[in-house]
Parts: sequence; structure tokens; C-alpha cells
Amino acid sequence: MNKVEIDIFEKLSGQLISVYEEISLLSKKSPNDAVNKFKLKFLNKLISDSNKFLSDKYKPFDDFNIFNEDDIPQNSDVVFILSQYIQCFEKLRSDNVIVMHGNWYWDTDDEIKVRTVRPQKLKG
Repeated sequence: MNKVEIDIFEKLSGQLISVYEEISLLSKKSPNDAVNKFKLKFLNKLISDSNKFLSDKYKPFDDFNIFNEDDIPQNSDVVFILSQYIQCFEKLRSDNVIVMHGNWYWDTDDEIKVRTVRPQKLKG
């Protein structure tokens, strides 16, 4: 990976986690409530951008691209999908980091050292 890809990764994964946390709270309160169209528009954009970035190798589902706007998903559906994307982003990250002198760094295509955190243990 290069610095630009790392920046894109960090932006998308941060947005996924933030949206997941927000929708997760809604889901605990009202799991069967529908996501409103305003949120769905941004959610679909985030998922579409994530699909492009993850490519076929890391994309969680071959047959899922975005939520259907005519069949608005429930909060619990969104939480399920976002959790899969978060896991796939972490898998991509864990496949592209190295430890040096006790610190974790992205394994970049160039000489730039970009520090990161230790990979999380992926849920089986």
C-alpha cells in the first residue's frame, strides 16, 4: 500500500466505525425501524466507496453492493452489513502491517513509515 491508499483506508474505516456505532445504538433501541432515506443515501455512498477500495479480494459479499432504496433496510440489517465491512477492513489492515522495534507500521510500497495500531483479532 502507499500513503494515498492508507489515507483512503483510514477515512473509510473511520466512517464505517462511526456509522456502525450510531446505527448500532438505534438498533438496540428499535431494531426493526427503517433507516431514513437521508441516512441511507450517505450509507450507500460509503458502502459503494468501500466496495471500490476493498475490491473483490476483501469485499465481504460478492452479491451485495448497496442497500436497495426501494426496500429500505431496518437498523439491524445495517448493523449486520456494517459489521462485516469493518471486519474486512481490519483483515486488509492486518494483511498490510508489520511490527518493527515493538511498533506497528503499514507495510508501504515506498520508504515512508506510517505508524498504526496492533491488528485486532478477527472474529471467527
